[in-house]
Amino acid sequence: MARIIAIDYGKKRVGLAVTDELQMIANGLTTVAPHEVIPYLKEYTRQENVETFVVGEPKQMDNTDSESARYIKPFLKKLKAAFPETPVKRMDERFTSKLAFQAMIDGGMKKKQRQNKAMVDKVSATIILQSYLQTIS
Repeated sequence: MARIIAIDYGKKRVGLAVTDELQMIANGLTTVAPHEVIPYLKEYTRQENVETFVVGEPKQMDNTDSESARYIKPFLKKLKAAFPETPVKRMDERFTSKLAFQAMIDGGMKKKQRQNKAMVDKVSATIILQSYLQTIS
């Protein structure tokens, strides 16, 4: 089997998470700047077999696109152009930042570590990926 990568795309940072080869466990991978994400993924996919990309889909409570969706649409076009053979799935990302922050508290992270926005984005990507894994199992 191949890995699945989740992408929590943001205007300032992009959190990335990846599964193991058996697609059982989601782990935080890294956080990169938005302009670095495609080159990073190209390098990563040279070394690892990636089956699917899962991109967080920001929604409002009424299920309409949130304002940040306008930044994600151009990224999705670039992602599909860079990896035309790799499927791109969408996953609702509502509350992932809050869940990530709570997971960091529950995991015993100190306040200073929890203030690291890059860590929150990476944990958010992991939550998106874990949610996706639950839908396919």
